[in-house]
Amino acid sequence: MQGLKRRMKPTSSNLYPPSTPPPTALLLLDDGTLFYGQGFGAEGIRIGEVCFNTAMTGYQESITDPSYARQLITFTFPHIGNVGCNAQDMESATPAAQGIIVNQLPTAPSNYRATQSFDAWLKSIKMPGIAGIDTRALTQRIRDNGAPNGVLAVNFKGAFDLDTLKTQLEEWGGLKGLELAASVSTESSQDWNEAGWDSQNNEYRQASKTDTRIIAFDYGCKQNILRCLADTAGAVRVVPAQTSAEDVLELNPDGIFLSNGPGDPAATAKAYSSKVIRQLAEANIPIFGICIGHQLIAEAFGAKTFKMTRGHRGANHPVKELATGRIEITSQNHGFAVDAKKLPAELEITHISLFDGSVEGLRHKTLPIFSVQHHPESSPGPHDAQHLFTRFADMIKSHRLENAKT
Repeated sequence: MQGLKRRMKPTSSNLYPPSTPPPTALLLLDDGTLFYGQGFGAEGIRIGEVCFNTAMTGYQESITDPSYARQLITFTFPHIGNVGCNAQDMESATPAAQGIIVNQLPTAPSNYRATQSFDAWLKSIKMPGIAGIDTRALTQRIRDNGAPNGVLAVNFKGAFDLDTLKTQLEEWGGLKGLELAASVSTESSQDWNEAGWDSQNNEYRQASKTDTRIIAFDYGCKQNILRCLADTAGAVRVVPAQTSAEDVLELNPDGIFLSNGPGDPAATAKAYSSKVIRQLAEANIPIFGICIGHQLIAEAFGAKTFKMTRGHRGANHPVKELATGRIEITSQNHGFAVDAKKLPAELEITHISLFDGSVEGLRHKTLPIFSVQHHPESSPGPHDAQHLFTRFADMIKSHRLENAKT
């Protein structure tokens, strides 16, 4: 016992701490704030809106979520990348995020599902990352002052031209008014054949054969959303964001799904989606929208959306369903929201955020249409809201029965 009281002798690392390595990456914000750090992943220069994500798990799903197009993701959880990466956790084939910002360099992967280190995976998708900066200070800056535009530069020789980087940043106008859904959408229609995860066989199940036809508009759709639809609602056919209502109606759908996606919903609505959504609504087909799909439904019926100061990104967002009082913890990723003060008479609010009171859900008072702002497929995040896919399936069944009687 006496030995436990002995003072440890100083080691060489205590007496002579290692010097800080020269920076190989930097992050420059539009207010002039400059962070230096260590680069990893791919070399390059990326410009986008700097946001933060509070999720403690699912970094690969977040990074490959197309809703992050033209954004630099700051992870508030310090241990990002330590369980490596794999092919099963991808939400899109081509990630649209610009780059990532973390507190600590990732360690070697430690997980039985890992097939690649985080650093190697980032290099394979040509995405730069910066580590070693004060992500808490950056997150507080975004929280208090709003999401800034920024430029992330990674150069393993430590060579940076600050004047050029400042000019490039000044020339980028930001996300407001930017239509991005078409740029991340599928180029052609295709059938989706995967359902949920089979843990016993360590693979995704094949979707069951069904006579129910779901048309999913791909505004930047995550793959796990399609798997949830296949699990609960029926066979899914994915169509490009700019598909016309006439082309969709020729497919004789039982239900329409409007996916998540990036960019300013007002710009997407004006460019092509509002007319299409109104035409499909007039055809009296059940419609379910999430994220930008929720915002596009609102815009189609005359509501307005706005750019949020800091947005909602993470897996811990409480949402209240007004009709039942039920509170669900949800996964979210959005920087725009529906303006509750500018809703048309035919739409009513069904869900609100318990963080800031913003609109989290809508329903049409007379047509079979509903939507939510959050991501009920829960990838990553809690499963509280996953029942909404079953609600959509039940709506489709009820609608088909009513049509069979007439």
